[in-house]
Amino acid sequence: MLERLHDHGFDDLEPAHLIVLQYPGPQGARPSELAARLRISKQALNYLLGQLEGLGYLERRPDPDDQRSKRIALTPRGLAIIPVIRDAVAEVEAEWAGRLGRKRFDQLRTLLQDLNELD
Repeated sequence: MLERLHDHGFDDLEPAHLIVLQYPGPQGARPSELAARLRISKQALNYLLGQLEGLGYLERRPDPDDQRSKRIALTPRGLAIIPVIRDAVAEVEAEWAGRLGRKRFDQLRTLLQDLNELD
C-alpha cells in the first residue's frame, strides 16, 4: 500500500500514517472516537493527526454540534489518496482470488470482515 502511494506522489506518507487512513478513514470523526476505533491512545492519534495535518492531508475543524470538540476533514490532497488505496486493494484482492479461487477468497473475505466486527 505504502509503495503504491509513494509511486503516485504521496511519498511523504509513513507506515504509521496508514493506521489513520485505513478504511473507513477518518473523515468526519472526532479524534477521541477515531482513537477508540483504531485502539490507540488519544496522544498517539493526535501525534499522527498533527503529522498528517502538517503534510496537508487533513484538517481538524470545529465540530458544528459541539464547539469544544473537533472533527477530522480530509483535504483535497487527502481525498486524492482514496482512489490510489482502492486500486491497490483491488489489485491485492484480485491476486488472492486468483490464487485461492473465487469461492475460497469470498469465504476468506467474509471471515476477515467477521473478525473485524468483533469487539
